[in-house]
Amino acid sequence: MNSNHPHMKAVTIPEFGAAEVLRVERMPIPEPGPGQVAIDVAYAGANFAEVLYRRGVVDVPLPFVPGIEVSGRIRALGEGVTDLRVGQPVAALTIVDSGGYAEVALAPADLVAPLDGLDLGLGVAAALPSNSTTAFLVLDRVARIEPGDRVLVHAAAGGVGSQLGQAARLLGAGHVVGTVGSRAKIETAERFGYDEVILRDHIADAGEFDIVVDMVGGPSRTAGLDRLAPMGRLVVMGNASGADDVGIPANHLWFTNKTVSGFNLAAFSAAFPREAGQALRRAVRAAAQGTLRVQTETLPLEQAAEAHRRIESGQTTGKLVLTVATPAHGATRP
Repeated sequence: MNSNHPHMKAVTIPEFGAAEVLRVERMPIPEPGPGQVAIDVAYAGANFAEVLYRRGVVDVPLPFVPGIEVSGRIRALGEGVTDLRVGQPVAALTIVDSGGYAEVALAPADLVAPLDGLDLGLGVAAALPSNSTTAFLVLDRVARIEPGDRVLVHAAAGGVGSQLGQAARLLGAGHVVGTVGSRAKIETAERFGYDEVILRDHIADAGEFDIVVDMVGGPSRTAGLDRLAPMGRLVVMGNASGADDVGIPANHLWFTNKTVSGFNLAAFSAAFPREAGQALRRAVRAAAQGTLRVQTETLPLEQAAEAHRRIESGQTTGKLVLTVATPAHGATRP
């Protein structure tokens, strides 16, 4: 390692495996390329997506620095970036190339949301880029939500589930129902915009829905499809259960007037960065105005493995955020 080159602290995946493979290492500080910014990271969100990277479900080059979302202050601007400035507090999606579990991360300028003048702490801001952006995109762009729609969301107490219920209300849903895997999570989910929260095993008695959002997979996916009303839309956006894929016969969709769509934030952000950035900034404004609430719990960056273990256990509620560095400026509170 060249000691003359500036280095930073980062959590890496040196090999695929259990949470214990994560390592805190020293790495060269990255420089922004054209259209990118470098961010001095204050906080990094912890997500199931990073668990998938660590397990090797997603093919990434090793060693790999995970981390799909951060908050902090802009460190440097790449060529062609003119609407952001050094020192500016921001939230950002680092999902295209990852790298958020580090003291410095790169992000496309289109996927950065300024926090100037907003009553929003950096700790909360780091919890918004992935889950909250996803919630708005899934409901508005993919499911094409309409005023009065009945919406069902699986895993309602989780990070993205807690945002989907609130986003559905903001977008005009008529009735929003969440499902959870245990009674212990019902009270938590009820605080996030749901008119009703039920156990996932009781979905057969929940009536019909215009939109079902499923990130659980397995039997929940089949049950969600069964609960769709004519012209209903099922959005598939995860497989947290680890169950085998569920086959959906095309003829069934034909005869029942139902639609199944998929959503992957990484692929969407790479293909449509401006639209993803617009949704991120929409989420940031809603959180700053108090119409979108995020429940966070923080752990030090060095405890990234513990964060992964909690996410994999299925017992977490709300959002886990890793503290990377205490902000040196007071304009935006933690």
